[in-house]
Amino acid sequence: MNLSHFHSLSSSSTIFIFLSIFTLLHHKTNGATCHPDDEAGLLGFKSGIKSDPSGLLKSWIPGTDCCKNWTGVECHFDQNRVMNIYLTGQTTTKPETTLSGTISPTISKIKLLTGLYLLDLKHISGNFPTSLFNLPNLTYIYIQNNNLSGRIPENIGNLAQLDVLSLTGNRLTGPIPSSISQLTQLTQLKLGNNLLTGTVPESLKNLVNLTFLSLQGNQLQGTIPNFFSSFTNLRTLELSRNKFSGNIPISISTLAPKLMYLELGHNSLSGKIPDFLGKFRALDTLDLSWNKFTGTVPGSFKNLTKIFNLDLSNNLLVDPFPEMNVKGIESLDLSNNRFNLGKIPKWVASSPIIYSLRLANCGIKMKIEDFKPSETYFYDFIDVSGNEISGSAIGLLNRTEYLVGFWGAGNKLRFDLEGLRLGQRFKYLDLSRNSVFGKVPKSVVGLQKLNVSYNHLCGQLPQSKFPASSFVGNDCLCGSPLPPCKKSGV
Repeated sequence: MNLSHFHSLSSSSTIFIFLSIFTLLHHKTNGATCHPDDEAGLLGFKSGIKSDPSGLLKSWIPGTDCCKNWTGVECHFDQNRVMNIYLTGQTTTKPETTLSGTISPTISKIKLLTGLYLLDLKHISGNFPTSLFNLPNLTYIYIQNNNLSGRIPENIGNLAQLDVLSLTGNRLTGPIPSSISQLTQLTQLKLGNNLLTGTVPESLKNLVNLTFLSLQGNQLQGTIPNFFSSFTNLRTLELSRNKFSGNIPISISTLAPKLMYLELGHNSLSGKIPDFLGKFRALDTLDLSWNKFTGTVPGSFKNLTKIFNLDLSNNLLVDPFPEMNVKGIESLDLSNNRFNLGKIPKWVASSPIIYSLRLANCGIKMKIEDFKPSETYFYDFIDVSGNEISGSAIGLLNRTEYLVGFWGAGNKLRFDLEGLRLGQRFKYLDLSRNSVFGKVPKSVVGLQKLNVSYNHLCGQLPQSKFPASSFVGNDCLCGSPLPPCKKSGV
């Protein structure tokens, strides 16, 4: 192609694009009103809303252009037909938005609706809106963190075109309908934080396109189905906070190449932690907390080099704990097992990004001064209670302005409490059952929770909201909420 021909082609292409944009804009600006069916559907939805304290829907005025002027309404690019309804309670410019009411069946008039997003509105109530079955183009349903109740309809499988079904954070009851297995186009199924009961239908294995499966925070029971070899694209599996029992099924091992989030905490799972979990090289988060796992943590965990969040707390696990090769852990919780770690592991201290370290009752016997993290800037939470840690915590706690909470109860810590600098973010401090001495500084009034009971503190307490139980068992503390100080003046 010679240069003049290129310029000619480029110029004509530019003119064509300009004319197309002009035509589109002209078409949109002249479309002064909604399509009649869409307007009726939207105004019907508004009529089902009984309370709108922040005026989220005040722009929904009959006879005006819903595509341009109505909050939360998005239209198809090339026509004045409504494509998405997007209403959210999370805003940065004003207090949280809420809507109270039900989803009107007139929403079925919006025939080209592709996505329904009702997020964090808190008080959208009633049953699942079966009128959505009459919307042939509906692909995305997000009715999250509202107040839907009743059962998920048995015929939910009729919405065969769905890509996402998210009903997280409602009050839905009853079993998971087996017809959900007919939604074979689904990439995300989120039914977490409801009141669902029964077992997980074996037929869910038909949802072979899933990348995200969340059933957490329900009352589901029985064993976790052994059907995960069907889910070759799954990246997130959330089954925490249910009543599942039995072992971790072997088919979960097939998820190793891609799975990033595996959350099985707060169930009644038992047996040993399977060795195959060490093959999950892409794993970001592993939560096995609050179960009944026994035995040792597999040595294969040294292969979890990318893991950021590891929670094995509140099980029956025993030594030895494997030496990890993690590059930088953000959150670690090994509390309340049967470990005798001796010291805080070096791979923990070397992490440059850790913000939460919880090692309560882990058999740690060391001077706290010997814990020398390479970076304390990001620390938010440190819980080392119930160990045999001695020395002064001042050096560690005064190194960061960002610490929110420190729990060191039931150790052998000994230092002057007045030397502790409590930054503005500091909200939780538990030093009970140690050998801390000195006076209680006035800066504790900025805390939300405080417990310095059973130490060697003395002197008059500063005015605070804390109960007597926060201060009992010391040498000579006095003043409200404890008995008044003697006039001779402690």
